[in-house]
Amino acid sequence: MKSIRLQKFIADCGITSRRKAEDLIVQGRVTINGDVVRELGTRVHPENDAIIVDGKVADLGAIEKIYLLMNKPRGIMTTVSDPEGRKTVMDLCMEISERIYPIGRLDYLSEGLLLMTNDGDVANMIIHPSSDIVKVYEVKVFGAVNDFLLNKLRAGVHVDGVHLQPKSVRVIKQLKTKTWLEFRITEGKNREIRKICESAGLTVDKLKRLAIGGLTVEGVAPGKIRTMSKKNLLEAIGIDSDGNKSKDAVEYMSVKKSVSLKKKGPQACTAADDKAFTKFRRETYFESLEKIKETKAAAAKKERKESYEAREAAHQKRQDKKKKRIAKKAHDKRHTHAEFAK
Repeated sequence: MKSIRLQKFIADCGITSRRKAEDLIVQGRVTINGDVVRELGTRVHPENDAIIVDGKVADLGAIEKIYLLMNKPRGIMTTVSDPEGRKTVMDLCMEISERIYPIGRLDYLSEGLLLMTNDGDVANMIIHPSSDIVKVYEVKVFGAVNDFLLNKLRAGVHVDGVHLQPKSVRVIKQLKTKTWLEFRITEGKNREIRKICESAGLTVDKLKRLAIGGLTVEGVAPGKIRTMSKKNLLEAIGIDSDGNKSKDAVEYMSVKKSVSLKKKGPQACTAADDKAFTKFRRETYFESLEKIKETKAAAAKKERKESYEAREAAHQKRQDKKKKRIAKKAHDKRHTHAEFAK
């Protein structure tokens, strides 16, 4: 086994996260072969060195390797803990006694396939760009996507000096005021699809990761997890035990057909790059939803008031008619008596 950084070894042993392992090292709570080590760059040979953390031996073989496939719901943090107290993916797998962590990330508003493990080597295999693993996403954007915008998405964009370009983009469904797209990407940089869409003037409504390689989240309900073996996980994704793409690797292919914009054309609604949709982007998403909620509440209150006033007016009208009928009846009765008196 090659030498590895001390903090990575501690994390791979399931003792704590790599970042917290760095704190333990700096605090002098870690020893190698009896000597206290405080240097973060220290490398160890796990098969030869004796590493002790807080008086306990760190052993890679002491923990059971766990591999989970999760269908992450929208509105859940992809992190081990959240300082703001929001619900995290760890809350969805509390029955797992071993320390595990997410492989890669899905942001708070995204959903779909998320892998979790305590096997650092496998995590690095899947994340590393050299594996060339295709990730498949379904993305719903506001407005109508035309050929110009579709080609703009396919060409990619430059963000902070980095060129972001998907492997492919296609329209898979047209709604009344929104459009579903399928993105296929290989690198999977942080918020890559959202950045591509926003740079092209589009605003994402929903984003769901369907597959990594040939491994799909289909059949797993939101918030649920599926336990897998290392062998089955790697085979499904399409990489071998060294992290190289398998010769018989199969990419996930959706059964959804592409919508031909040349034949069908875009929807008869606002174009997807209209600036009116930008209020629904991540930075102002919840603020915009709150404003919409308040607007709807005010409209509903106004409607209830108008409805009440209309009912009251109708009731008053019926009462007035009733009074007129009674008055007329009394008048007719007096007139009749007067006639008889003559």
